[in-house]
Amino acid sequence: SRIVVGTLALALATLSLATNSFGQGGGQPSAKYTAKVESGVLIPETTGTGDWVEILCNSIKTPNKWDMFITAALEVGLFTRTETPPDSSSDASVQVRVLRDGVEVEPGVIAYGRRIQTLNSDQDVELILDTLEAASFSFVDVDLPVGVHEICVEARVDTAGSGDFSAFGAVGKGTLTVEKVRMIQNEDVLAE
Repeated sequence: SRIVVGTLALALATLSLATNSFGQGGGQPSAKYTAKVESGVLIPETTGTGDWVEILCNSIKTPNKWDMFITAALEVGLFTRTETPPDSSSDASVQVRVLRDGVEVEPGVIAYGRRIQTLNSDQDVELILDTLEAASFSFVDVDLPVGVHEICVEARVDTAGSGDFSAFGAVGKGTLTVEKVRMIQNEDVLAE
C-alpha cells in the first residue's frame, strides 16, 4: 500500500513538472493550419517607393522536412491622376512578399495591384482612376527544418510619374493562412 501511494505521488509530481516545463518554455502545440485576420487599414495612402512593411504574422510548428502552403489575401487600393498638356504618366503598384523566419518564400515578390497610366493630348484633359480590389496569391515553402516558424507578410507601395500627375497606393483588410503539408519527397516545385 505504501509502495503504491509513493509510486502514485512520484508519477503525479513528474507529470506536474513536465506540464509546467512545457507551459513556461513558451512551446507551441503542433497544428495543421493557422490564420491571422486584420480588419483595419494595413498600409495607409502612400506615395513614392516605400520600405517593406510587416502587415501580418503568425507562427506554426512543423516536424522535420514538412512543407507549407501560405496564402495572403489583401485589399489593394490604387489611385492615379494624369493631366495634359503636357503629356503625363502615373504609375502605382503594391508589391507583396512572404517571409519564413526572415527568408523570402517562393515565388518571391508579387504585384498584387499595378497600374501604368499615360495621357497624351494637346487639349486640357484630366484622367483619374481610383480602385480598391481584393487580391490573393499562394506561396510555397518546402523542406522546412523542425521547429516553430514565424510566417510574415510584407507589403510596399511604389509610385512614380512624369508631367502633371499624382499617384498613391494602400493596403486595406487582409488575411494570412498557413497550411502545413507533406508533399512528395524531393519534389522540385520551381518551374524552369
